[in-house]
Amino acid sequence: MIRLKNEFKPLFEPFTFPGGASIDGRLVVAPMTHFGSHDDGTISKDEIDFITARSSEMGMVITACANVTPDGKAFEGQPSIARDEDIPGLKKLASAIQAKGTKAIIQIHHGGSQALPHLVPNGDVVAPSDVFKDGKQIARALKEEEITHIIDSFKEAARRAVQAGFDGVEIHGANGYLLQQFYSPHSNQRTDQWGGNEEKRLAFPIAVVDAVKEAIKEHAAKPFIFGYRLSPEEPETPGLTMTETFTLVDVLKTKSLDYLHISLMEIGSKARRGADSNKTRMELLKERCGDALPLIGVGSVITAEDALHAYNQGIPLIAVARELIVDPDWAKKIKEGREQEIETVIKRSQKDKYLIPEGLWSVMEASQGWVPMED
Repeated sequence: MIRLKNEFKPLFEPFTFPGGASIDGRLVVAPMTHFGSHDDGTISKDEIDFITARSSEMGMVITACANVTPDGKAFEGQPSIARDEDIPGLKKLASAIQAKGTKAIIQIHHGGSQALPHLVPNGDVVAPSDVFKDGKQIARALKEEEITHIIDSFKEAARRAVQAGFDGVEIHGANGYLLQQFYSPHSNQRTDQWGGNEEKRLAFPIAVVDAVKEAIKEHAAKPFIFGYRLSPEEPETPGLTMTETFTLVDVLKTKSLDYLHISLMEIGSKARRGADSNKTRMELLKERCGDALPLIGVGSVITAEDALHAYNQGIPLIAVARELIVDPDWAKKIKEGREQEIETVIKRSQKDKYLIPEGLWSVMEASQGWVPMED
């Protein structure tokens, strides 16, 4: 019988978060949009099958982002955590992941200007500031009381996550969604307490962090994993650079988070602006965070060697997404010393074995090359 090779053993070493919770390994299922929930946002069997098929031998699973308010819905088939009626389905999802011996984390989210008009009440898309495209308004600026309501909705979402039995929650502050829209000088043109200078643009994301933290304190009876996902740079000018990200990280370091999840297409990509462009973003953020705030790295981790290389760069936790869509047994094969058998291309002729929700399959077919496929 082939066994886990010594060189890959570090990937399966236990890890304890600053808040006291532990996981059994360093590999993480990254949050993947699966387009598989029911139209009303409740959890479907398809998405449970998809996620649990990919949960074995992973330290923890971060679910697809769940919207905290009806006007934050940004995907067809997005799971909802906006109502108490969502809790029974969420409970099934958490239990199914945990049955694989893996910790279950739910990512909570608001799409802001990226919410889809046909999925939100009255097509009323909201954002920090008015958004126009081709001379047409596609999102309107949030009113003060609506901002307060969304902050409270993140808090309520965290309560529901605890009540549904999840082991933790991750705030989605990345990929151009609402929290990032507030912090970015590109998308936030407000002149009130929620915009203007850097500190005021930071007010909304930090208020969400504080609200979620409060919910965890009020409702969790045991250590509950609390993470935050961010995108370190934006392409626009003005836009977020590493300089603004360092400011954000410095504040998040004071908030008793368990981890920061750095959203990248390439885990080894180098900084563009606002820092030493000879260094990777992960290196720079590791220097900034020290050992106080653990990092999760993600982006084009395909092979066991890719994951090990990231770990050897000082990244304690490595998330995998696209490669797990292609090979659900990715971690299991590494654990069993069969890493040479890892598949890197989806075979259309074997569609059923992948347990991929129909909506995700359609997206993969439409965006050729995003996930490698062949007949």
